[in-house]
Amino acid sequence: MLYDIAIIGGGPAGYTAAERAAANGLKTILFEKNALGGVCLNEGCIPTKTLLYSAKTLDSIKNSAKYGVSVEGQPDFDLSKIIARKQKTVRKLVAGIKQKMAAHEVKIIGAEVHLIGEDNSRNILLGNDDETYTAKYVLLCTGSGTIVPPIKGLDTSGYWTSKEALDNKDVPQSLAIIGGGVIGVEFASFFNSLGVKVSVIEMLPEILGAMDKELSAMLRTEYSKRGIDFYLGTKVVEIRGGEVIIEKDGEQSSVEAAQILLSTGRRPVTANLNIDKLNIEMYRNGIKVDEFMKTSHPRIYACGDITGHSLLAHTAVREGEVAVNHILGKADRMSYKAIPGVVYTNPEIAGAGQTEEELTAKGIKHTVLKLPMAYSGRFVAENELVNGMCKLIIGENEKIIGCHMLGNPASELIVIAGIAIEKEFTVEEFRKIVFPHPTVGEIIHETLFI
Repeated sequence: MLYDIAIIGGGPAGYTAAERAAANGLKTILFEKNALGGVCLNEGCIPTKTLLYSAKTLDSIKNSAKYGVSVEGQPDFDLSKIIARKQKTVRKLVAGIKQKMAAHEVKIIGAEVHLIGEDNSRNILLGNDDETYTAKYVLLCTGSGTIVPPIKGLDTSGYWTSKEALDNKDVPQSLAIIGGGVIGVEFASFFNSLGVKVSVIEMLPEILGAMDKELSAMLRTEYSKRGIDFYLGTKVVEIRGGEVIIEKDGEQSSVEAAQILLSTGRRPVTANLNIDKLNIEMYRNGIKVDEFMKTSHPRIYACGDITGHSLLAHTAVREGEVAVNHILGKADRMSYKAIPGVVYTNPEIAGAGQTEEELTAKGIKHTVLKLPMAYSGRFVAENELVNGMCKLIIGENEKIIGCHMLGNPASELIVIAGIAIEKEFTVEEFRKIVFPHPTVGEIIHETLFI
C-alpha cells in the first residue's frame, strides 16, 4: 500500500503532523516504537508539570497564613499519590491522542522502522525486519535522548535521569542535580518543596542557559533563600559513593548527596534511521532543514528535537504543521522569532524573542524597559512571597523584539508578548491594546509606558 505520508515518531511533532495530514485527506501512517506522546507527554513536559503543580499546592498551604487562611498542623504530602496522579494524567492524555488518531483514520504501527531507499517512482521505502512500507513523503520526528557525560564513577552511582525521577516514590534525604538548565532547575524546585536538601551543579556562570540572565539570577537568589545550594562555573569530575567531586577554578571539593539526578541536556536521536541511505545532510548533531522543514532530500522532512534547533514541544508542534502545509502546497514558513521558553518553577520564568545578552554580543543597539511585577495590582493581591519583573526589549525601529518575565503566571502571559514580537508591533501599536483590569498581564502594558 502506498501512503501519502509516513511519520516516524509519535511525539508532539509526529502526532500533530499525523492529525493535520489526515484531516486534509492524506493517507497517513505513524510509527511509534514506545508510547504515543513521545518524551514530552510520557516522561517530560506533562508529568513534570503535574508534579510541580502538587509542589506548588503544598507551597501554597505552607504559606496560607500570609493570606489570612489558617491550616491546623503541618501540611504533609504522599509522594506515591503524587506519582499516581501523574500517571493518571499521562494515561488520560495518551488516550486522547489515540482517539484523535483513530478519528482521523491514521494507521499506527507500534514498531521501530528505518529508511531503506527509493522505489522506481522515487517513493520512499521504509520498514524493519518484518515488513516494508512505501510513502510519497516521510517525516522524521524521532526526538531527542538524554546526554550522559563521561563522568568517572557515574555508571555505578545509580543516578537518575528525568525519567527515573518522575517515577520515584521515595523521598531522598539529599539530591545533587548535575546541570542547572530548565529540567534541572524544575526538579530542584520540586524536591525543594518536598523538603529535600538540593544542590545544583552548573558549569556555566548562571543557571537556565539562554534565558535572560538578570531574571535567572533573581530566581536563583530566591531559591537560595529556600535552601538550595548552587555551584556555578563548576565541573563534576567524579562520583565517589555518596560524594560528588567538583572542581572550580582549579580547586576540588565535594558535595554530599544520597541521590544524583543527571540533567546535562539532550541530543537528537538519529541512530537506526539509516539516513545515510538517502544522503540526508546533517547540521551539528541534528538533521539540516529549510524554512519548510524539508531536508536535503525533496521528499523527506524533519521536525522537532531531531533538527537540534529548538528542543521544545511547542516548537515541534508548529514545525509539524509547517511540514504538512508545505506537502499540501499551502503557503507557510517556520519562524523562530518568538518561540516562548518557560521554566515552571514557583515563581515561573518565561521569555520570548531576543535577550539583552544576545543583542549585546552581536553589537545590536536596543532599549530595555522593565518594571517590578508589583506594579500590577492583581499580582500584589495574589503574591505575598517573591516579587518579579517584566522586561521588554525594544529594537532601534521601536519594534518589540523580546520579552522576559519572572513571576506567576509568566507561562500564560508570555504568549501576549510573543504575538507582538511575531507580528512586529511597535511600542506605539502595542500601547493601544486594551488589557483587562485587574490582571497580572497588565504589567506588559505598564512596562510599555516607562
